[in-house]
Amino acid sequence: MAARVCVLGPSGRMGRAVIDAAAGRSEITITAAIDRDGAPGLGNVIIPGLVAQAELRPGLVASDVYVDFTTPASTRLVAEVARSLNKPAVIGTTGLSAEDDAALAALAAVAPIVVAANFSLGVNLLLGLVQQAARALGTEWDAEIVETHHRAKRDAPSGTALMIGRAIAAGHGSDYDAVKRHTRDGDVGPRPRGEIGVSSVRGGDVIGEHTATFYGPAERIEISHRASSRAIFAAGALRAAAWVVGKPPGRYDMLAVLGLPPAA
Repeated sequence: MAARVCVLGPSGRMGRAVIDAAAGRSEITITAAIDRDGAPGLGNVIIPGLVAQAELRPGLVASDVYVDFTTPASTRLVAEVARSLNKPAVIGTTGLSAEDDAALAALAAVAPIVVAANFSLGVNLLLGLVQQAARALGTEWDAEIVETHHRAKRDAPSGTALMIGRAIAAGHGSDYDAVKRHTRDGDVGPRPRGEIGVSSVRGGDVIGEHTATFYGPAERIEISHRASSRAIFAAGALRAAAWVVGKPPGRYDMLAVLGLPPAA
């Protein structure tokens, strides 16, 4: 039986991509599209027989799972409503605060949810590669991450860059928060051994590029992923939506959806 999916933010880039990616998929049916009050697309036909609406609860009730690539404030609000309905969720919103994470934890206590900063198969494979490289090379090789996104992206570093940084730290056997360096400015002194640097670039319409570089004596290794279409994220989110329905309550990641071992 096809999973009934409620898509949040159908007027946004990712909301639209998720709806487009659902076309022709037998395991997915879009049953609701919920947008914020005042959104220009409210009342528009999303797919034949379905219009964008602002009423959240009816859309969640009519669906088996919801997909959310909106904003931290919206994600937190919807999670609080979804908790009262024990509603499974797929969350791709980035830039979440501790308060936002607490709302997701409360939802995960009563329903299964998949939370990932990146739903791409390639990125999730990259996480395993960088952790393996970090473990093999050790802290004698300096690790740096550069992420590039479109000019409208609000959070930095990207959620994917943070995932990569934590995978490298896991390979080193270190605490990421203790060794991270997000950008550099001024006289920061020489680079300490084991530091993991992250630099953010914003410009144009870049969908997403991430490169982890390991610098050794007289050589370096680069592991990169470049997205050329949001369709890869949307397809992964729909795969997660079909997978999560019927799972026990808890917080899952995309590696679990793909049947891959944890990156960290």
